[in-house]
Amino acid sequence: MSETGPDSDELNALPAWAVVQAYHALSRELYELFAGHGLTPVQFGVLAQLTESPGLLQAELARRVLVRPQSMTAIINDLVERGLLRREGTGGRGRPVPVRITDEGRNVLASAAGAMREFNAPDNLGLASYEAGMLTALLHKLTAARRTRASGDGNRRRSTPEPASGVQETP
Repeated sequence: MSETGPDSDELNALPAWAVVQAYHALSRELYELFAGHGLTPVQFGVLAQLTESPGLLQAELARRVLVRPQSMTAIINDLVERGLLRREGTGGRGRPVPVRITDEGRNVLASAAGAMREFNAPDNLGLASYEAGMLTALLHKLTAARRTRASGDGNRRRSTPEPASGVQETP
């Protein structure tokens, strides 16, 4: 890169910039897809995580769907008010309350998941099947590396990154 800034060739060669560009190319369509099911991408991730791991606490949900823990209370409150989640226990100051997905939440999730599977079909993304698999693996690797770096454990390496079904919260 020159001192005056990158030219388009330099920008196009930057992997993180390519991720930003791909996000912008896909985000409007994804938000519309989820809105058609009454969800946001983050809410979809919360429902998916609770289907896989019932009874998670809010802090763990936040980690899994890549949102700030402070944001999770409002997300959960909205889903509870809509009958898609239920809290278990009374909770109270300093006492965590697990949340579970309801039958209605499972129905909404199933409908949105079907649309998400179709959206992600390699042909719909302009990719060959093997390219979609490679891209997914590389993006999981990138996410795991950033999580490791954010946790302050930059020396630890994972041989197989753990996939996340949630979606990053937008600023």
